[in-house]
Amino acid sequence: MNKGFTLIELMIVVTIIAFLAALGIPHLFKYKAKAYQAEVAMNLASLHTAEQAYFAQHGKYTTALSGPDSLGWKPAGYSETGEQNFYYTYGFNNDGAQEGIHFFTGKLRAGSDALGQTAADANNFTAAAAGNVSGKNSSMDVWSISDTRQIKHVTNGID
Repeated sequence: MNKGFTLIELMIVVTIIAFLAALGIPHLFKYKAKAYQAEVAMNLASLHTAEQAYFAQHGKYTTALSGPDSLGWKPAGYSETGEQNFYYTYGFNNDGAQEGIHFFTGKLRAGSDALGQTAADANNFTAAAAGNVSGKNSSMDVWSISDTRQIKHVTNGID
């Protein structure tokens, strides 16, 4: 008597496993996107705190996150030497904005233009975070924070 599985039985098992995987993978991407969004809340709150400290010392807000006369702020996970360990692009999209000074680009590679209308003046600021979480070019996930510490989900880029 032969013991084992027939080819049909094995194909049925493989089909069932493939079906279950097809059901679970979209949920996995949503959970991953939610983890990215947890990073956004932490980094935007940190940026707000840095802006408030700068305002207390200088009597105005600034768009310079790093460099001379700046906040001295970098996103959690920033590395001077190479691979960044953060996902969203953070900062300001003002005229002449420069990488590493006015904004920092994360692993999701959103450009500074995805940050929308962000700026700082003597009494107010609005900074943003943007990331292409879904991988589709048309759906950017964008968040903003203001001087009143109001965090807004500007554009939902999670399907």
